[in-house]
Amino acid sequence: MNSDPAIRITMLPRDTNSQGTIFGGVILSYIDIAGAIEAHRHTGMDRFVTVAMREVIFHAPVFVGDLVSFYSETLKVGTTSITTRVVVEAERYGSPGDRARVTEAEVVYVAVDKAGKKTKILANET
Repeated sequence: MNSDPAIRITMLPRDTNSQGTIFGGVILSYIDIAGAIEAHRHTGMDRFVTVAMREVIFHAPVFVGDLVSFYSETLKVGTTSITTRVVVEAERYGSPGDRARVTEAEVVYVAVDKAGKKTKILANET
């Protein structure tokens, strides 16, 4: 797992559901972005589309004010697809250093060309 998060964001009141916690869909959206950042970093390719989110597990709620970090790593690279794992941690508001793993997921992307057609993933020389 990368030691630097792909994304780090503070959750705001606009992101809450009627129970006062952050919507799962908001977290899923950021997981999708973090996984795509990893796919780009790993391959150097610009265009990917999300084809699946697997094994999404919500371990604990996220609250307004939490500083949420999305860590990503590459699990598998195929001919046209790449699978990433995203681990989400929340640093609790008002408790610096108090971190909790709140969510994790595997996300599968397919590389596409400018026309949106599936394309081969090229080896990244970096």
